[in-house]
Amino acid sequence: MKRKLLANVAVAMLISVAAVTVQAAQTYLPFALASNSAGSMADKIDGTKKALAENGFEIAGEYAPYKGAHIIVVTNDELKKAAASQERGGYIAAQRISLTEMSGKVQVSYTNPVYMSYAYRINNKLPQTSAALKKALGHIQDFGPAEGQDEEDLNEYHYTFGMEYFDEPLELNSKGSHDAMVAEIEKNLSDRVQGSAQVYRIDIPGTKQTLFGVAMKAPGEGKKYMDETFIMSEIDFKPLRSTAHLPYEILVNGNEAEALHARFRIAINFPDLAMMGDNSFMNIMATPDAIRDVLAAVTGVSEEW
Repeated sequence: MKRKLLANVAVAMLISVAAVTVQAAQTYLPFALASNSAGSMADKIDGTKKALAENGFEIAGEYAPYKGAHIIVVTNDELKKAAASQERGGYIAAQRISLTEMSGKVQVSYTNPVYMSYAYRINNKLPQTSAALKKALGHIQDFGPAEGQDEEDLNEYHYTFGMEYFDEPLELNSKGSHDAMVAEIEKNLSDRVQGSAQVYRIDIPGTKQTLFGVAMKAPGEGKKYMDETFIMSEIDFKPLRSTAHLPYEILVNGNEAEALHARFRIAINFPDLAMMGDNSFMNIMATPDAIRDVLAAVTGVSEEW
């Protein structure tokens, strides 16, 4: 009887350990494919926007970064609440949906809210947002790199030795107040400083956090490394396109403006991008500094870094 009891306890312990291991091993990918079907881009955009609005999303902005691609940025109460829960949580407020023409079809995809939440150290699975996106747009599969990352991996993510973490952002500029910093950015985006343009602005209720989406188009020769078309032509080459990587962000937190370092911001969405060779980081080696210079200029920095 005693041996049987001990055996049952041992089995229970093994089951418990196995359950914990399975739970700890859950991994996530950065993007979700909602649909991939024939149809006109215009009709797909209209249908996508309607479905998003019907499922509780506020459309914060949209734009076409290059031919055959359209991005819609949304937010909702759950995302804003999650953003307000952390000092630098504003990045999670924006959920990006992309429509990309490929081989006679339109891929509708979106950023995975859970993946982004862990990458931005919010650690909230955002169940309402995840369910609403699936209901509005559908869900075929998650995609991105061949292997996903778990919560711990994402919380402490950096591409490799010497590369930046989430808590090592670009400290761009500061003004006398939050309102002054926001006004400076809006003015410069309106003036399209260094090829920039405003895609969206999201204010986080109960905080002094404002998130801007910034489009970047090279204003002339010699500026290609900041250009979204060039960047994506080098890094977004798989059959399922990761167009929802765009646009880049500036976060105004109090009276200070910051941005995720491009070596983090790109790598978190393309963690399997090779260091060298075709379609690699080597081909966009100058891009992080080029993006930094544009974003700094948008916040009012006049001198070269």
